[in-house]
Amino acid sequence: MLLTLSEIARDPAVLTRRLDPGGGAQILFRPLVPADAEGLAHFLEGLSPASRRFSTFDGYGTEEARGLCDAIARHDKLRLVLEDVRSSRIVGLLELALALTPADLGRYREAGIFLDELTDCRFGPTLADDHQGRGLGTLAFPLVVEAVRRLGRTRVILWGGVLADNARAIRFYEKNGFRRFGSFAGADGSPSLDMMADLRELPDPAAAPR
Repeated sequence: MLLTLSEIARDPAVLTRRLDPGGGAQILFRPLVPADAEGLAHFLEGLSPASRRFSTFDGYGTEEARGLCDAIARHDKLRLVLEDVRSSRIVGLLELALALTPADLGRYREAGIFLDELTDCRFGPTLADDHQGRGLGTLAFPLVVEAVRRLGRTRVILWGGVLADNARAIRFYEKNGFRRFGSFAGADGSPSLDMMADLRELPDPAAAPR
């Protein structure tokens, strides 16, 4: 059943799942809710300069966190958090944007790909420094795919692309079905890559035998 952003905001449980990354830890995958402002501020403040370089946020403190929470179901974004169950600490923020930018449309058109806001969306993940490189993103990505499908989208491009020197992120994307579709200069002039995943080419967990 397809969902709208308003329906998800009214009932976050429709996309809430538990993840087991091992070692006794439990991670909750769920939509961002208004009560997350303080926890989200701590998450943003704790990101290292290296992590901030790879992210897409306008700020890294309380003001930005409140803005993201105030924007729930008001615009085109769906933001999902990864929360450590034992500590209630937010350790990841996974962003989906249903609107596409003119720059995205133009770059992909040059690569022979015609994007459509009815079928395509943008994705940008950020993990806390101490949760990077531990497989959490790969564990959560099928749930991101589920959310994208339930929003009626079939293709996912990267939000702002990925920096060409971010080898770990590129490996993650390629491992999860993303393909490269060209290069461009990022906002700060750094070489970046466009990558896209076509969900029609990925396994559908809902169709797997139980």
